[in-house]
Amino acid sequence: MSTTLEQRALKRSIMMTLLVSSLGIAFGLMAGSRSILFDGVFSTIDAAMSALALVVTRLIAREVSQRFQHGYWHLEPLAAALNGAILLLLCFYAFLNAVQGLMSGGHELAFGVAIIYAVIVASACFTMFAYQRRLNRDADSEFVRIDMQGWLLAALITGALLVAFAIALILQQTRYAAFTPYVDSLLLAILTLAFLPVPLGIVRRAMKEVFLIAPSAVDREVHAAMAPVMEQDGLLEYSSHVAKAGRGHFIEIHIVTRTDFAAGRGVAELDEIRAAIAAGLCIPAEHRWFTVSFTADPAWT
Repeated sequence: MSTTLEQRALKRSIMMTLLVSSLGIAFGLMAGSRSILFDGVFSTIDAAMSALALVVTRLIAREVSQRFQHGYWHLEPLAAALNGAILLLLCFYAFLNAVQGLMSGGHELAFGVAIIYAVIVASACFTMFAYQRRLNRDADSEFVRIDMQGWLLAALITGALLVAFAIALILQQTRYAAFTPYVDSLLLAILTLAFLPVPLGIVRRAMKEVFLIAPSAVDREVHAAMAPVMEQDGLLEYSSHVAKAGRGHFIEIHIVTRTDFAAGRGVAELDEIRAAIAAGLCIPAEHRWFTVSFTADPAWT
């Protein structure tokens, strides 16, 4: 993965997000729209979280330090969990705001201004999604992938706002005009419910890594790599432990051997076994903390 590409994508995303959020807040105030204001505030928080992600990617690119001897991989899921938690709270607050608006009879909205906003922002969001999707083919970054999904969701939702505002503008000229004050609060409620799966998914994935829950795919891969190795004479059994923190994978394998296994064997032969196991793993060497130990005493496994 190219850290340079990742950081470039995040920097441009931050600048564009700040622009979109400024438009959302400005147009939301001009149109008197809570749904557009929510969109703008959501984008502002998203920009802050993208800035945090950028800081984390720069730390991850560093070498290990005396204080962080396993590197900075663990910061990635922590940053993602914080991002998701803040967005969840925002969605919850906005939904309550929408319900309150519906119960109080709604409010008037300048639909013409709202439509102009929706056209501009939907175009910007679709453009950013296409740009990040193309760039992430080379960068292969989880941060960029999350950001890319956010741009797509924002584009689809803003597109839905555009359709809804256009319909409401038409309804103002019909006998259903009395329902148009409810449009903004209803859209806000729908917006928050549509946004909800994104932070929920981010938090769920991040907390799996924070709690070091073993990723099943990596665990299966380790067992598959060990199967041919354990056919060698003198190797009795093994235990393995895997965990994932951001892009970092921690893999420990302890192999129990016969007591006479090491007799006549040098370190080079043991390293050949390690190399055979590593060859069966698809995780790049720079993204894994890989340990293989040999012992004749099962108590050490």
